Amino acid sequence: MKVALVHDFLVRLGGAERVLKVLADMFPEAPIFTLFYDEKKIGNVFPKERIHSSSLQKYQKILHGKYRYLTFKFPKAIEDFNFEGFDLVISSSAAYSHGILTPLKTNHVCYCHSPMRYAWDWAGEYRKENNIQGLKTFFYAPLIRYLREWDIAACDRPTTYISNSHNVQNRLKKYYKINSDVIYPPVEIEKFRATGKKENYFLIVSTLTPYKKIDLAIQLFNKIGRNLLIVGDGPQRKYLESIASDNITFLGFKDDKTVREYMENCRAFIFPGEEDFGITPVEAMACGKPVLAYAKGGALETVISGKTGEFFFEDNVNSMEDGLARLMYNEKFYKPHTIRRHATQFSREVFEKKILKKCRELAAKNY
Repeated sequence: MKVALVHDFLVRLGGAERVLKVLADMFPEAPIFTLFYDEKKIGNVFPKERIHSSSLQKYQKILHGKYRYLTFKFPKAIEDFNFEGFDLVISSSAAYSHGILTPLKTNHVCYCHSPMRYAWDWAGEYRKENNIQGLKTFFYAPLIRYLREWDIAACDRPTTYISNSHNVQNRLKKYYKINSDVIYPPVEIEKFRATGKKENYFLIVSTLTPYKKIDLAIQLFNKIGRNLLIVGDGPQRKYLESIASDNITFLGFKDDKTVREYMENCRAFIFPGEEDFGITPVEAMACGKPVLAYAKGGALETVISGKTGEFFFEDNVNSMEDGLARLMYNEKFYKPHTIRRHATQFSREVFEKKILKKCRELAAKNY
């Protein structure tokens, strides 16, 4: 069976790219199609030899990472890929990859991380984050209208959808009127250990962007004075460092081994934003660590209040402080190996079995 993989952008290593890496390992001969590819940032994970980037790749050097300036070109560029001769295409989509055009005889499985966020449920948030006002609105409103029209037209193209969570499953139903199965993203459970060690710090592992709500955690830890380590980098780093007190340490980007060591030794893991699924809390639970999470999105499917962590219910410091107080009060009752056992249902092995089963079922229907 000849297989191809498709992913929106390969310009950084986040949760969606980790899912793609597992798919790439499952289908080692499959070429990977993507709108943009940054070899310097991601070439050690996705070698250049496997990549087929779009016609927009030639603009990469002059864009300096500002890919959004070409947003209006993305739909056409994703449609230009040619999948003649492939039996199966798996798209890993958070915006555009589901919109590829495949031959009628080719099965297209879309693993959906989310419908296009900035066109739908996060449109207002995206507008605030990028300071879109005044004259910018004149261009922004028609662009969003165009993206929504294209998205609705493209949503029927996959043969079947797989959602990465019930949270995303509900959004697919809301915006696309499409049913989907749920297969949770793969977490490399076996690489993490529940050592029972606990040092005097709380931990965040995240890209430093506005919607991750790292500023909320900083405000809380400024207030209570406890040690917080923040692993990760991003456009908000300078701002976040400017508002953080001395008990908060920014460690920047760290390799996977170092991140695991910080997780294995932290007191608890802090997850202040709303995510479609959220792999890092599951990784922390694989280390036997309790998680403090915002009670929205995918965390509601992975964290069990009172057993594997606690929730805070409002997007403010007081609510987050209340959640942390409950976590610290219950700290003596959390059992590291129970927390880890809960995390095993999100393992890579489970993911691979379910994906292969879905692919076999589709192939069988063609005969």
